[in-house]
Amino acid sequence: MLGFDPKILLIAVLAAVSAGAIGYAFLFSQIETQKKSDGRVRKFKAAEADRAKAKVTRDRVAEMSKRRKSIQDTLKTLEEKQKEGGRSKAPPLKDRLLQAGLSVTERQFYLMSAGCAVVVALVTLIAGAPIYIAGGAAIVGMFGVPRWAVAFLKSRRMKAFLNEFPNALDVMVRSIKSGLPLNDSMRLIASDGQEPVKAEFRRIVESQQMGMTVPEACARMHHTIPLPEANFFAIVIAIQAQAGGNLSEALGNLSRVLRDRRKMKAKVAALSMEAKASAVIIGALPFIVAILVYLTSPQYMMVLFTDFRGHLIMGASAIWMSIGIIVMRNMINFDI
Repeated sequence: MLGFDPKILLIAVLAAVSAGAIGYAFLFSQIETQKKSDGRVRKFKAAEADRAKAKVTRDRVAEMSKRRKSIQDTLKTLEEKQKEGGRSKAPPLKDRLLQAGLSVTERQFYLMSAGCAVVVALVTLIAGAPIYIAGGAAIVGMFGVPRWAVAFLKSRRMKAFLNEFPNALDVMVRSIKSGLPLNDSMRLIASDGQEPVKAEFRRIVESQQMGMTVPEACARMHHTIPLPEANFFAIVIAIQAQAGGNLSEALGNLSRVLRDRRKMKAKVAALSMEAKASAVIIGALPFIVAILVYLTSPQYMMVLFTDFRGHLIMGASAIWMSIGIIVMRNMINFDI
């Protein structure tokens, strides 16, 4: 058996290395060209990816700008409408009756006002007052008492609406999150809600059945509920219809804002209660003193009721008392 020769192994290794070096020398240019081509392809793909990302970013920015402009236009239009409504005169009697929740017509209201005037005049005459006092009382019964009653019912209905409206919004939020569309959530409030929110949402549903859109039907709520809260609701629905977005989140935020406004009003009412009590005491003090003086010295007070000059004094006193009460009322009432 022949022995292993290291020289032969060294010659073989050198031959392999030489062959590899010669091959690399011939293939070097092709390898470098391929590397450059691969680098250019990678750069081109990276540039395409960057262009795609830039295009997506530009589209997103353009969509956000378009949505922001739509929201701004909507808010501007609603603000102009609100300013026009604020500059307008007092609502007609028909709208005031609806706002008070009364189902009577204008003719029926005028008939009831005339009946009130007749009753007040008869009571005044039976009490022994002069004819001109009875005439003044009839005027008050005709134009004062019925309208005061309508204003009182309207104020009470607005308070009831403010107390129930956030609860209705919460029900709508839960309905929308559970998968119900906006129209069905409004129908749910119109059928199972509490008055007067139930009646207002019923009007919205009926307006939609007559062919109006949801934003238009919600905007009509401000005619029967002349409150900023109803206008806020119409603005949220209008913006969502034009610009899209998460309606449940928007309504939830609106419900929270309305509750915060109600808490702030209650806090202001509590802080101003001392001033209101002082105003009530000051306003009632002349009447209390007059009653006490009449009980102790009737003849001393009867001059004001039997003499014409006493009538003038009481009329002037009533005017000045009314002015003072109005001034104090404006001083202790705050708008939030």
